[in-house]
Amino acid sequence: MTTVTPAAPRVGVPKRRGAISQSVRDSLTVAQRNLIRMLRIPEMVIFGLIQPIMFVVLFSYVFGGSINVGGSTSSAAYREFLMAGIFAQTVTFATAGAGAGIADDMHRGLIDRFRSLPMARGAVLTGRTLADMVQTALTLVVLAVVAFLVGWRTHENLGKVVAGFALLLLLGYAFSWIGALIGLSVRTPEAATSGGLIWLFPLTFISNAFVPSDNMPTFLRHIAEWNPFSATVQAARELFGNLPPNYTAPDAWPMQHPVWASLIWSVLIIVAFRTLAVRKYRSATA
Repeated sequence: MTTVTPAAPRVGVPKRRGAISQSVRDSLTVAQRNLIRMLRIPEMVIFGLIQPIMFVVLFSYVFGGSINVGGSTSSAAYREFLMAGIFAQTVTFATAGAGAGIADDMHRGLIDRFRSLPMARGAVLTGRTLADMVQTALTLVVLAVVAFLVGWRTHENLGKVVAGFALLLLLGYAFSWIGALIGLSVRTPEAATSGGLIWLFPLTFISNAFVPSDNMPTFLRHIAEWNPFSATVQAARELFGNLPPNYTAPDAWPMQHPVWASLIWSVLIIVAFRTLAVRKYRSATA
């Protein structure tokens, strides 16, 4: 009599998730964690709104009527010229917050714990920058309402206006990767905040954000015209319809083709600094 031994049941081996799918899921999980943290600390959002609102009010009423824009010293003309610069400054100054947040996670050892988990190596940084972009978008909405209340208006169709804000958010996202690299490179959140701001002031003021670049010294004018910040400001002004009637754009290529220049600059910054930040993330220690 032959005894037949039943075959052992096959244990299903879970399929390995694709690298891209895993990276997306991990990044969204980390982004959700950072958004929840922001909601639990609302003063982070509130204080982030106060500075740009102050800039809108102060620049509109203190400098309005004192600066010649396109042959006019009208405060209304300057207000429309100004707002794209204020929007761009707001999204780039969020860089300091991104760097400080990552430095704080490093200081508390959270980054080391994340690296011990089976997750995509760039997910922690990608999730953080995505959460910062959401916060920046909310800030832009509030800032646009304040600008509308002080007299700012757009003169193009809705599609172009949305495209202008999209370029601003893309620039902010690109700069948040610079903040991520700074946050991973310093020892304390305070150093990350200082390191994230010290280079932003010359970048934003040697530009066309607050005054036309025509009257700048020659070497500063060339810097301003090839500044990635200036390209995005110029693109937003075109898309919002906020360029003065008699305004003539400088001959530099980024000022003649600001939308393309803004896209190219933002993509290059994201590629370069994301690569550097992820590489730094592998070796950074608290």
